[in-house]
Amino acid sequence: MSTLRLGTRASKLATTQSATVAEMIRALGHQVEIVTVSTAGDRDRSTTLATMADTLGGTGIFVSALREALLAGDVDLAVHSAKDLPTAPAEGITLAAMPVREDPRDVIVARDGLTLGELPAGSRVGTGSPRRAAQLAALGLGLQIVDLRGNVDTRLAKVSDGELDAVVLARAGLARLGLLDRVTETLDPLQMLPAPGQGALAVECRSADTDVLAVLAALDHAPTRAAVECERALLATLEAGCSTPVGALAEVVEDPDEVWIRAVACAPDGSVSIRRSATGSPADAAGLGASLASGMLDEGAARLITPQDGKQLA
Repeated sequence: MSTLRLGTRASKLATTQSATVAEMIRALGHQVEIVTVSTAGDRDRSTTLATMADTLGGTGIFVSALREALLAGDVDLAVHSAKDLPTAPAEGITLAAMPVREDPRDVIVARDGLTLGELPAGSRVGTGSPRRAAQLAALGLGLQIVDLRGNVDTRLAKVSDGELDAVVLARAGLARLGLLDRVTETLDPLQMLPAPGQGALAVECRSADTDVLAVLAALDHAPTRAAVECERALLATLEAGCSTPVGALAEVVEDPDEVWIRAVACAPDGSVSIRRSATGSPADAAGLGASLASGMLDEGAARLITPQDGKQLA
């Protein structure tokens, strides 16, 4: 097989993640060349992610350009953060592998080593995620939530420079960048559920490339795929995207062999939330996620996520 061209976003975190996948493939005896691709989310650093998602139809802020490069034959595979991946399938493209997942939880990086509960009321906490903003507001700590864009270093600098008192980030990204020493608290999922797919990587290739599919199959981690498929099925059934206040975390346990999922749908201001959990077989992980989401919809989750009257529920 000729050298495989691996497409990635150009950010430091994305290239670090892609380099990890490239090393896995090289360990199988194949040559890999990393090709950077500019995405809409990378080019526009000022518009909020929620606004960009609305403009682009709700999903694909960091994914579309990589998929276009795949279909054009410019790259042979692409590595995404699974949380950025649209839930709808893309024609001609297969999700070929999900390697072992990093810790999916969110973390606080705060001034003076403070934890979330130690931050005084009125503290400025930065996040670009409506999911995080809603769950922070729901805790009732009196924090001032500040919208935040930029790469990991930019966000961390906002705390170091005193512009913000804290930021909320994914632990997985900091782990991959070797920055876990900056974490002042890892948040319990009881406080904040992560984004569906957070901490996992998604490796895509063209559906017709059977040789590449065979190579990537060796990277797939069945428990990770089952957990992420469960979370993504919940997101798809809720018809929600990465810019909506929905959190979910599924975990596969061996004894007994089952998958357990917890999920939350919040009003954007955190004033109302629906929290539910369920267990089922890993063999029907997607069905479990869809079923849980259906129950949440019956309880009004759709109106929480996208208020029908233009107002947040009180």
